Amino acid sequence: MIRSELLQLLAKENADLRAEDVERAVDIFFDEIAARLAKGGRAELRGFGAFSTRQREARKGRNPRTGETVEVPGKRVPFFKPGKEMRARLNA
Repeated sequence: MIRSELLQLLAKENADLRAEDVERAVDIFFDEIAARLAKGGRAELRGFGAFSTRQREARKGRNPRTGETVEVPGKRVPFFKPGKEMRARLNA
């Protein structure tokens, strides 16, 4: 599912809301999760899962075009851990 499909589904299920209001709510939802992760925090949605970040260490990589060795700096990457209910639904 892509963002536009999500917006259409939510607008269809909430006919009393304008499309702009549905889009604003979805934007706020994702922006708040991203802001929390950017601060190094965690966003937990009970029954669904938890978003957090993990640290990747610096390493040596290889340029695929030239084969030259390059330094890849360490960085934080997003991580999602599904909740117990989500895992149960997927494996039912």
